[in-house]
Amino acid sequence: MNDKTEQNAGNIRPFGMRDKIGYMFGDFGNDFTFIFASSFLMVFYTKVLGISGLAVGTLFLVARCVDAVTDITMGRIVDMSRTGRDGKFKPWLRRMSAPVALASFLMYQSGLAGASMPVKMIYMYVTYLLWGSIFYTSINIPYGSMASAVTSDPDQRTSLSTFRGIGATLAGLVIGVGAPLLIYTTDAAGNQIVSGPRFTAVAGLFSLLAIVCYFICYRCTTERVRMDRMGNRENATLARTFRTVFSSRALLAIIGAAIGLLLSQLLIQSMNQYLYLDYFRNTKVLSAFSLVSTVVSLAIAGVTVPLSKRFGKKEVSAAATCFSGVAYLILYFMHITSAWLYMILSVIGFLGVNLFNMVIWANITDVIDDHEVRTGSRDDGTVYSVYSFARKIGQALAGGLGGAALQAIGYDELATVQNARVVEGIYATVNLIPAVCFLGVAAILAFAYPLSRKKVEENAAILKKKREMEQRS
Repeated sequence: MNDKTEQNAGNIRPFGMRDKIGYMFGDFGNDFTFIFASSFLMVFYTKVLGISGLAVGTLFLVARCVDAVTDITMGRIVDMSRTGRDGKFKPWLRRMSAPVALASFLMYQSGLAGASMPVKMIYMYVTYLLWGSIFYTSINIPYGSMASAVTSDPDQRTSLSTFRGIGATLAGLVIGVGAPLLIYTTDAAGNQIVSGPRFTAVAGLFSLLAIVCYFICYRCTTERVRMDRMGNRENATLARTFRTVFSSRALLAIIGAAIGLLLSQLLIQSMNQYLYLDYFRNTKVLSAFSLVSTVVSLAIAGVTVPLSKRFGKKEVSAAATCFSGVAYLILYFMHITSAWLYMILSVIGFLGVNLFNMVIWANITDVIDDHEVRTGSRDDGTVYSVYSFARKIGQALAGGLGGAALQAIGYDELATVQNARVVEGIYATVNLIPAVCFLGVAAILAFAYPLSRKKVEENAAILKKKREMEQRS
């Protein structure tokens, strides 16, 4: 593959704030459907459609098996695609924004609540696979791969990662604060229940906002590292490409960290709905949690780049996730009964996760660079698709584990009030499992992930020299 860096060409504007804001809105658009599904889809399936938590968890696991094919396929399509006027990756934002938004909206149709269970199960599988395994994949993989084409500078990529994290944080704020206020209502007895029609309306609103965000990303970002289409030799070397990709210690380690992170983070997001609804019986605190957590996350964003430059992304991420693991372990043993006190302490405990999320995408571009240094091949889409699939594994395991936990503790989907044993089980699930996962992630980053600050700087210097030689030749 022949890379041509055009950042200094007269018709290409220099990297700047416009790119950061644009890239931020890309993740904003992603998360209007992804975070909403991660946090509320199981609630919709169980509370509105009356499907068991175990059946929902099974759906998530089946979908990830489908993703094993669609993610890698999309990665290869992106790597093999021709670089056009707007670049290699940006055109996919324009093509797939409307399909992914529509598919998301179709998942939340409360009018099916009265349908037979077989009809609901079929509709659940078709719409979820259409959204997550096909359309979301076809926009998320090009979007994530685009970071390495926007700039080749490691510090600028860290800035892109930070702004992507800010986009996810802002989306989490809108969804976390707004959705509980809209989808929950109170019955005559004072119990908080889920409103199906409101659920559908909120899903439609978020889908429209996702399209707007994708458009802003498309208009504001510029691909500067131009990557020509690879020739027919790619079909002959497909097996070799996968052998080299999966032989990467850096990729395997970041995959392990990603699975542990997503497993714990999404388990918290989905089970928090049950924690505040059934354990604390106060869903209004959910909105306060999202608001306070967002403010704290945005404050962390200001120190992410300086910390990463001073200590290294690997080093900062390992320390941050270790902090969160210890914090959630303490929450488990404290057995807090006050919703407001728990909210404050959990925001503090989540500080480390928020910091890691701000730099995780820069870690992926480091892995892509390391792959090129080791193999001489630039396979952005393939490497990112493998990582994207790993994230979906974490998502599926979180959904499957959450559904299995609800089933194991005897959760009654149709009951307005759960018994004491069930609510105690919810509290344990939300705190103990994430604590163990966060500590595991910290161990992987500290001892298995090889891309220290020194190694990243060495790789950047090697690739810079390579680009200069290509330009001269």
